[in-house]
Amino acid sequence: MAQAPSPGKTPAGKTPPGTPSSGKTLFFFEKPSAMRQVQRFFRSASTVCVAAEGHLLEVAEPGEIRPDWKPWRFDALPIALDRLPVAPGHGRSGQSHAPKLAAIRQALAGVERVIIATDPGREGSMIAWEVLEHLGWRGRVDRLRLGALDEVSIRRAFGLLAREDDSGERDYAAYLEALCRQYEDWHLGLNGTRAVSLRLRPPAFREPWRFGGVQTPTLAILADLEERICTFVPRDFFKIALPVTTESGASLTLWHAPKEKIFDIKDAEAIRDAADGWSGPLAVMQKDVRRAPPKLFSKDTLARACAKRFGWDPQVTARHAQALYDKGFLSYPRTESVHLPDSQAKDASAVLAAIAAADTDLATHTPATPQIRRGPKGHYVKDPGEHHAIVPLRKVPGPGDVAPDARKLWLLVAKTFLAAHMADGTDARTTVTAEVATPRGPKRFAITGSVVTVPGWRALYGTEADEDEVVPGKARPDDEPTTGRLPPVRDGEAGTGGAPTIETARTEPPRRITRGELPVVMGRLIDQVEDPTLKRALENPANPTEPKGLGTAATRDAVLPKLMKSHYVTLLKGKDPAITVTEAGLAFVAAVRRVFPAYGDPVGRAVFESELAEIGRAATKAEALRRADAFRRRTRERVEALIGAVSGAERLAVAGEAPPRGGRAPSAAMVSFARSLAARKGIPLPPEATREAGACRVFLNTHAGPRTPAAEGATRPPTPAMLRFAASLAREKRLEALPPEVETDFSACRAFLDAHAGGEGRRPEGQTTSPRDAPAKKTRTRRPRAAPSPGRAPRRRRAAGHGEG
Repeated sequence: MAQAPSPGKTPAGKTPPGTPSSGKTLFFFEKPSAMRQVQRFFRSASTVCVAAEGHLLEVAEPGEIRPDWKPWRFDALPIALDRLPVAPGHGRSGQSHAPKLAAIRQALAGVERVIIATDPGREGSMIAWEVLEHLGWRGRVDRLRLGALDEVSIRRAFGLLAREDDSGERDYAAYLEALCRQYEDWHLGLNGTRAVSLRLRPPAFREPWRFGGVQTPTLAILADLEERICTFVPRDFFKIALPVTTESGASLTLWHAPKEKIFDIKDAEAIRDAADGWSGPLAVMQKDVRRAPPKLFSKDTLARACAKRFGWDPQVTARHAQALYDKGFLSYPRTESVHLPDSQAKDASAVLAAIAAADTDLATHTPATPQIRRGPKGHYVKDPGEHHAIVPLRKVPGPGDVAPDARKLWLLVAKTFLAAHMADGTDARTTVTAEVATPRGPKRFAITGSVVTVPGWRALYGTEADEDEVVPGKARPDDEPTTGRLPPVRDGEAGTGGAPTIETARTEPPRRITRGELPVVMGRLIDQVEDPTLKRALENPANPTEPKGLGTAATRDAVLPKLMKSHYVTLLKGKDPAITVTEAGLAFVAAVRRVFPAYGDPVGRAVFESELAEIGRAATKAEALRRADAFRRRTRERVEALIGAVSGAERLAVAGEAPPRGGRAPSAAMVSFARSLAARKGIPLPPEATREAGACRVFLNTHAGPRTPAAEGATRPPTPAMLRFAASLAREKRLEALPPEVETDFSACRAFLDAHAGGEGRRPEGQTTSPRDAPAKKTRTRRPRAAPSPGRAPRRRRAAGHGEG
């Protein structure tokens, strides 16, 4: 049985005066499962083990700190604290964590050294450090970095711990970074939500406008894409096909399809006419194209792959990956890297052998000698970052060891790891071109044929190997015309053209970002911007393969549920559903950008986050403390600036009503009109517009044009009583639906009533005058609710609150 590494010399001033030196060490784990994995290989009478089972402390509510902070009043803002007060939290069942804290306090009695063995990363560091600081621990602290929970990884982690004298100080810096993220999350979420809801939210919107440092710029990305899709106007463009017969009798078709698309039909006709009757030499270029295997998985790319293949929510993927990690079948899953350290190249053969033993299909493709690809374009690098890519381990799941879906995820990761160590694929690519003289200069006609000569790793993937990963939020690119095997053509061989034809294609709007793609978009914001200056701002010189992004890998998948809870976005249908922004979301982003543009700037936020990460990279505890104090001051200044900007801003004016939660269903006529409007404009119809009258009316008002006052010559709406009477007449007369204009136009509704009431002197319910003579009622403006539960700021789970609120 392994022995504990030597505690080493205790730094001066670390042990409290009068504390007897017992030589005992306390291991602080995050979960009992991880504790049991380590205890399989390490036990000692001089050690004590505790498991926190998540965050044991939570930040107090504002009203619990000061009673006058409970009501939502703008004059009480900003609410700012130097440090956030914490108290024992509660589990999902509502049970207090106080007994657990008391047990840890008792376990610390007489301990000389604490070894933090929680999950690697900021959150794991915070789970342990916040408890140690809360309980007043002043002894020595070291960090055991468990990148995986198999035997080899655990022994390596202990070996690294024995060689590091400053692991505790560096881990304290990671804890301070997590603490600062929580500090900003609390202050921005509390003050921003109250300020924007009280001062900027239009009266028609009844839900609070929730604000967050990460979720707001993420929503801005989606809102900008929504605007590009809604305003996109498709255009026809033209390609010219030229059939060619070679001197040797081969037939093929060449295409003129330039990257700079031809939008003018006259240009296309001129090129077609010039190509008619063409003859001349054909240029042939042949080359072998190497196809390298795909990258290994990060947390975000694994979520995208599982969403595409299995239709899983990213949080479902995260749960299965965490379960595999806890049982020692997978490396640490909350990582942003897609690379492995060079030192692990020697493990490849053993891991591949374990994979082959676990799955016969994968075993047939296991290479005798693994291919080791080094460098940024390969899989092994000198420094992969804080945590390396997600990979399988020597320990593999047997029958019944894991749930079926967890095994599907393990097989996906194992397959990618196997492909990464197989040979490259090779394609023989041949391009045949002809140059045609036209009145607009020489034009290139070409066709490319591609044939697989060496399958390599693609033998493992089959047709999946040819699937292109389209950049989320972008239109699918127009590739140069390609085909399979081309007939044999010699370079310089003469060709004769037949009658060329013009083919018409149409430009496509940007693709919507899907649920599974959003974490990738947040992490690779650089792919969403076109401006070279902004791209340079997002580059990460320290690690070029991991540019600056929004949030952290550990918590990006928690942002979408928050946006949905706020009714800012909804999901369309599909295996991996696309995200669409609601009218409330669009209005919120517009209001924030009008008042405080920095909070609606995704690039600016990504740069800010990279500065925040510098706290965690501090070399010493003293340096980390200085950076953390400076960050807290800066956060308070930003909050004060936000409140000042909001206080002087006017409330946003929007047409129509915001969709209430629940409420009556829209009429069949409204839904029919909304669907025809969506089809005519080429935009998706939000699902809630078919279920809620308010949502449907917002959609109609936004895309059919807002109502304008009657004084300006526009129509006025019918009264609610008129609409009720019209609906009852439609049912009585067995009409299929009310005409759409009856629901929106006073005169049309009056004409409908006159035509169908039959002169019987009937009156709409609650109305004593004729519809013809009834003036339009004044609509009573309802006061907006300040909050679902007045005075309470949105409570966040500590485990997922690091800057993601």
